[in-house]
Amino acid sequence: MGDEARVYARVHGVVQGVGFRHFARTLAESFGIKGYVRNVPDGSVEVVAEGDKQVLKAFLDEVKIGPRFGSVSRMDVEWLEAKGDFSGFTYKF
Repeated sequence: MGDEARVYARVHGVVQGVGFRHFARTLAESFGIKGYVRNVPDGSVEVVAEGDKQVLKAFLDEVKIGPRFGSVSRMDVEWLEAKGDFSGFTYKF
């Protein structure tokens, strides 16, 4: 494997009530990355994911597009050190 990393992304826009969490989970599983996605009370969505840094970058490129009925206006991204504490990609509440 390459350079393992963790990414924290806060996605803003029309991202709740449009299938965004399902979209992110399906996408993450297709990329083979681990972590979680959850709605945040301010209307944004939080995505935390771990995997190869280049794979995570490709994942984030797709997350920026969002699901069909969603609209991403901004995505704040923070790169962190991988911790290896995820066993899959899940919904977090």
